[in-house]
Amino acid sequence: MKIFITGGTGNIGQHVTKALIDAGHRLVLLTRTPNRIPGFAALPNLEIVQGSILDLEIMGKSLAGSDAVVHIALGWGNDPVEMLDHDTRVTAYLADAAEKAGVSKFIYTSSTAAMGKLRDGMDETALRMPSDLYGATKASAEMFLLGFNQYYNAQGVYGKKVCLKRNIIRPGYIFSNPAFEGGASQSDTRFLDLAVNLLQNKDVEYSKYNGTQYLSARQIAQLYVRLVESDLNGEIFMALGQKFVSWADIARMMLEFIPESHSKVIVPDEKESRKPSYYYAGKMKTVFGLSFNGDEDLPEHCAWNIDRARKILAGEAVHNPYHVW
Repeated sequence: MKIFITGGTGNIGQHVTKALIDAGHRLVLLTRTPNRIPGFAALPNLEIVQGSILDLEIMGKSLAGSDAVVHIALGWGNDPVEMLDHDTRVTAYLADAAEKAGVSKFIYTSSTAAMGKLRDGMDETALRMPSDLYGATKASAEMFLLGFNQYYNAQGVYGKKVCLKRNIIRPGYIFSNPAFEGGASQSDTRFLDLAVNLLQNKDVEYSKYNGTQYLSARQIAQLYVRLVESDLNGEIFMALGQKFVSWADIARMMLEFIPESHSKVIVPDEKESRKPSYYYAGKMKTVFGLSFNGDEDLPEHCAWNIDRARKILAGEAVHNPYHVW
């Protein structure tokens, strides 16, 4: 299958790119920085196109002849109009261009933020109640995709039906070690900051309910492969680990790699009435047999951040893996 992919060099995208190629697919990858990951040049079945997701004409030409579009790239803005223009409009354009080019499948990367603040037990059927512009952007893009079932011939007059199969993935917190030299990681620096503190023998304090259902980019990439190879249409998949992991758990995990540290992990007593809320992420297991605890790849991620922290504290230069808009 020939697949056009955006965001293929980012935190999630680098692992999706690798997984799709490993699965035998051919990729056309749109990126603003084609030289960011030198290892991509050696990958088979990968064509790189330089451009931004705001370059609509380039995207339209680049997806021609593809069987599927995997849209991962995030378009950012600092106000409602910019967010709408840089992300939702891009998604609507891509879907329309894909339909007109005869592409058969489209996967959109949304976010749990489309549903707003976590209410215990939220799944794919939860109401979209975004609490910020990022969530509103994702929610609106979802609605455009799900509603894009046919064109109009005139006001209120239905026209040609759409053949494009559109599906949505809603990631939670996705972390990653770079899949290739020069690759990305999540933009959140809390893992690195924690490693620096522990190496400096500083105590750290966390609420026992401060955490989430982590999932690694390597793991979520498996969902992208299964979904793009399926014949599903109009489906939404939550992409989170099954297990709640707190920052206190992560700090203890890191300390196992730093036996010389004298740091203490402090977890204040809290009322039992305050318990963590959970997303229900069982659909990807029911449909594809995919289920992840989320902490399976965390030890490796902790070790990677500790290694970077040691180098930083020693005054050594380290690669900046944070790819942002």
